[in-house]
Amino acid sequence: MSITPERKAALISEYATKPGDTGSPEVQVAILSERIANLTEHFKSHNKDNHSRRGLLKMVSTRRSLLDYVKKGDEARYRSLIERLGLRR
Repeated sequence: MSITPERKAALISEYATKPGDTGSPEVQVAILSERIANLTEHFKSHNKDNHSRRGLLKMVSTRRSLLDYVKKGDEARYRSLIERLGLRR
């Protein structure tokens, strides 16, 4: 269910805006998207796990807030990010 350190490091290096960048909205959204995808797979076989479902909803809300923040600051950066992540909006 959790993300491996190797996968997290790969996501950070892929979405970082500068060397050593771990806190930019792009990196945070990429990590949250990976965790959301993992939890979505988990719910296919554990559909009554409501405690984890609450965590999933919190992660989706946090990701939406970060995406709104990026969109407010720079529309092109937002469109590039959702295109790279394959998100619907």
